[in-house]
Amino acid sequence: MADNEMVVASKMSPILQEIKTILDTARNNVARQVNNELLNTYWHIGRIICEYEQSDSARADYGKQTLRALSKELTKEFGKGFSVSNIQFMRRFYQTYQIQQTASVKLSWSHYCELLSISDTDKRNFYEKEAVNSNWSVRELKRQIESSLFERLLLSRGDANKEQVLALALKGNEISTPADIIRDPYVFEFLGLPEDKPFMESDLERALVQQIEKFLLELGRGFMFVGTQQRVTFANHHYYVDMVFYNKILRSYVLIELKTTKLMPEAVGQLNMYLNYYANEVNDEDDNPPIGIILCTDKGNFDVQYALGGLSNQIFASKYVLYMPDKEQLIRQVEAVLEKWHEDENSTGE
Repeated sequence: MADNEMVVASKMSPILQEIKTILDTARNNVARQVNNELLNTYWHIGRIICEYEQSDSARADYGKQTLRALSKELTKEFGKGFSVSNIQFMRRFYQTYQIQQTASVKLSWSHYCELLSISDTDKRNFYEKEAVNSNWSVRELKRQIESSLFERLLLSRGDANKEQVLALALKGNEISTPADIIRDPYVFEFLGLPEDKPFMESDLERALVQQIEKFLLELGRGFMFVGTQQRVTFANHHYYVDMVFYNKILRSYVLIELKTTKLMPEAVGQLNMYLNYYANEVNDEDDNPPIGIILCTDKGNFDVQYALGGLSNQIFASKYVLYMPDKEQLIRQVEAVLEKWHEDENSTGE
């Protein structure tokens, strides 16, 4: 490039950047306005259908035929977007959000189609709040629903009760303590690692780094990746933390140790040593104490209580799986926990 061209390009750079910013802002504003109008339109279509059915019980009996006829005429007049299933979602959209303002304009119609497929109100509210709070794409929302995030978060709390269900439904997953970032199990189906063949910790670490965006999504809100094999030195002896993150919500470093076996007590002691190092040598003045997570294939029961008990540092052990968990099994586990809580509450009341 000639010298004069380089000078012109240099002078153009701030102009070009400013124009790009204006165009990007305009594009986002247009997209947001289109989305708002679409949600408003579909809500009103749902309202008209519901009011039509409610005004005459005989009309409700012919609901499917009415929707088919509507679909045919609207598609003929306005094109795609008016399939019978989509019109059914419009009706359900109105039924679910009869006060229109309760539906978030931060989500797209595609988001709501995924959400409206969830019949349980508390669960649906949770995923809606998390989709807004975490700015999930439709694909990310679908993945979190399929991986039973709602049930996993409840089970991670150990003593789940109705108050926790309602708290998740009203606010999503609020992060105020280290325990709030823990999930159990973590789901790594996106790694593509074989379930029935052994692999080393280095293989697991490499796979997680290659899929770091998906791993960050699974970890949850506020995580920033620092690096792998972060060196810790004691008396000229070097040790290496498998993976280090920083959670900007908790303002804490999060140290993760990867194990391809069940939890062993020595792993807890090693991670505790790393946390002490980070607290004394790495933390800034405004950082909170670091948090440790051991990801293993199995936690056991009594071993975890004894291994993690009495430590001043925050260390958690969580199981990871390489496949989507059985959703029905997780739901049954949550129901069993809640049922036990209700029994305990009733016996205390007596």
